[in-house]
Amino acid sequence: MVLALFETSAGFCLVKVTDAGLLQKPAAEQRSSLEDPTKASNLLKLQAIHQFQSTAEGVEEITAISEGKISKTLKKFLVEEVQGGKKGGKDEQLIVSDPKLGGAIAKKLSMAVISDSTTQDLFRGIRQQLAVLLQETGVDDKDLSTMSLGLSHSLSRYKLKFSPDKVDTMIVQAIALLDDLDKEINIYAMRVKEWYGWHFPEMAKIISDNQAYAKVVKAMGFRTNAATTDFSEILPEDLEEVLKAAAVISMGTEISTTDLQHIHLLADQVISISQYRTELYTYLTNRMNAIAPNLTALVGELVGARLIAHAGSLMTLAKHPASTIQILGAEKALFRALKTKHDTPKYGLIFHASLVGSAPQKLKGKMARMVATKAALSVRIDALSDADTKSAEDAPIAGIEHRVKLESRLRALEQGMGIQSVRRSTVGTSMNRLNGKPSMNGNGATYNPAADALIPSQPSSSKKEESTPADDFVMQTDGDASTLKKSKKEKKRKREAGAEFAEEAADLEKAAPAEDVSLL
Repeated sequence: MVLALFETSAGFCLVKVTDAGLLQKPAAEQRSSLEDPTKASNLLKLQAIHQFQSTAEGVEEITAISEGKISKTLKKFLVEEVQGGKKGGKDEQLIVSDPKLGGAIAKKLSMAVISDSTTQDLFRGIRQQLAVLLQETGVDDKDLSTMSLGLSHSLSRYKLKFSPDKVDTMIVQAIALLDDLDKEINIYAMRVKEWYGWHFPEMAKIISDNQAYAKVVKAMGFRTNAATTDFSEILPEDLEEVLKAAAVISMGTEISTTDLQHIHLLADQVISISQYRTELYTYLTNRMNAIAPNLTALVGELVGARLIAHAGSLMTLAKHPASTIQILGAEKALFRALKTKHDTPKYGLIFHASLVGSAPQKLKGKMARMVATKAALSVRIDALSDADTKSAEDAPIAGIEHRVKLESRLRALEQGMGIQSVRRSTVGTSMNRLNGKPSMNGNGATYNPAADALIPSQPSSSKKEESTPADDFVMQTDGDASTLKKSKKEKKRKREAGAEFAEEAADLEKAAPAEDVSLL
């Protein structure tokens, strides 16, 4: 006997298919048989039904089925009705519409389950004739529509409230608000400087920080109070002395007490918005480290948040290829270049990542491509890894390793171009995961020795350098020498390097004394 499991808003239904060969018939013949209520009533019989006792139970059961899981209620219903003490119960076949749910039932209950494309027309016919099948239970078509509407509203409300996929919405809203706050702070601070500048114009050149400027205006008031005002909590000692000296010889005009009150109110807005901006940035940093730790370790909090916001969600960003992530944010330039047949842009939002922004101009495009590749891998780890295994103490190992490799690669490229790299790794500062406490270099900046370990070793200076012809002058790179010699770009680079080598030799020959020419 063949039974079909059908989920409705009223409950679980087991429908008996009287014609066992129905599934083997052509699709057109199945549809014609099930569209006619008379024929359908002969082919389909309601075997059993488990009605939901409340809307909450219906939401719970339907949610479990949509995730491909077997609830306790469904398991009990199938065991009693399919595998119960009925004759031939164990030999019955169960038809399930969802392949994931069918696999779970076959695995846990050891049933013969059919859940493939051949069952679509059968379930379409059951859905059409559902009102006829449920007449015996006392549920008419009107009641079924009302229950379906109520259950759909409750299920949508439950998913919107408890969906774990919506946590990145907080990042999208936070980064958008952060950008808006930056604009507001700049507008308000500019207005404070212009307004108070009529009274003390020299102060704008002395204090460049907007929040410090507003705090000084609040503390000092009229510029004549500068000598008696203590700025030790706002400004460093040397800057405080310069400010007080400038207040004595200022060429500003006098303002009234009413003018100063309104300036103070505007300064309060700058201070409060700046403080909230700091709190919002801390919140955004914590959310990014929790939701996308590997992406954050690679490109930073702000760039990672902007990429997520531009894509719409973390999962959408994870579906993008590396080439799309590289130019994300430069869509207008891309389509304009395609339309005018010019060169396409090399980077978009990813340009603001420290690895790309700090690279030499000739290497920015190459670094943007490499960072986008590693960012695509990092964001897929963040989006698709098991959420149950994540914890706040887990280090984003993949993101840190990718950043270390890119830093070492950038140093090697700079050395290949003849640039003496003074780059310092920021991994120890931001994440402090791989090497425990970050070590300090001579300038007091944090430094990550792990990046140095990946830099190719340079030839020893103690070896005697041999003269190299101009045609064999090859830059040291990480690529294969035989492959580089075949490329046109490498040949052009060799010719240019050989020409520079010849010019330097000629200059040395001209500048050398006559007795030293023979030594060259």
